Amino acid sequence: MIDRLYQTLLSEGLLVGFAITGMVMWGSYWISAKLTKGRIHGSAIAVCVGLLMAWLGGALTGGKNGIADIPSLAGIGLLGGAMFRDFAIVATAYGATFQDLRRSGKAVIVALSVGLVLPFICGASVAFAFGYRDAVSVTTIGCGPVTYIVGAVTGAALGAKSEVIALSIAAGLVKSIAVMIATPMIAKRIGLNNPHTAMVYGGLMGTHSGVGAGLAATDPRLVPYGLMVSTFYTGFGCLLGPSLFYLILQHLLAF
Repeated sequence: MIDRLYQTLLSEGLLVGFAITGMVMWGSYWISAKLTKGRIHGSAIAVCVGLLMAWLGGALTGGKNGIADIPSLAGIGLLGGAMFRDFAIVATAYGATFQDLRRSGKAVIVALSVGLVLPFICGASVAFAFGYRDAVSVTTIGCGPVTYIVGAVTGAALGAKSEVIALSIAAGLVKSIAVMIATPMIAKRIGLNNPHTAMVYGGLMGTHSGVGAGLAATDPRLVPYGLMVSTFYTGFGCLLGPSLFYLILQHLLAF
């Protein structure tokens, strides 16, 4: 019986990955509702659980792919790989139009611009301060605080080293979790209670998962407005990271 179950886990890796992800999400939302009374969103808890699982997988196997290095859980590596990541990017961007962005007003466009440029400058400055001098590495790490998706896409497009991409993703995850947790706490103080401010907030923060989870914990009615702008944020970030941002840094670091 045990051998048959083990063989099933090996042969149906992707299904196992979906099942485990579903259980983690269910457990995280239960913890959010029962233990934190919704103050910490389930998505933030799920991200922390995922990071803990990755660490445990690496510690137990000595491998480099986290929990996916355990043969029976290898399907999680496919579920979390580049193919599904890119699919998720396309799925979130599908249906958003530039006309919608224009109708949202100048404040949202300004917020979107500031939200893209300022985190990149901060991330690139930190990378430079820690000794990175090549444009590829500095750009990749700089794009991490934009969002972890933008950091991963930029690093893959520029051919950055795996450890640099990992740093970039880690920076983006920290930002995403911080936005998830902080949004409901500061919503009243910043007037985050209507569609327009939700769109401005989505443009400033950008992180799709962080904004979505944070607004869901604040007021579920605001989620579509914040996510509409954060979708543009992700798309523009993936476009600008390996192109304009990289070219600017390449020129600056040449001196």
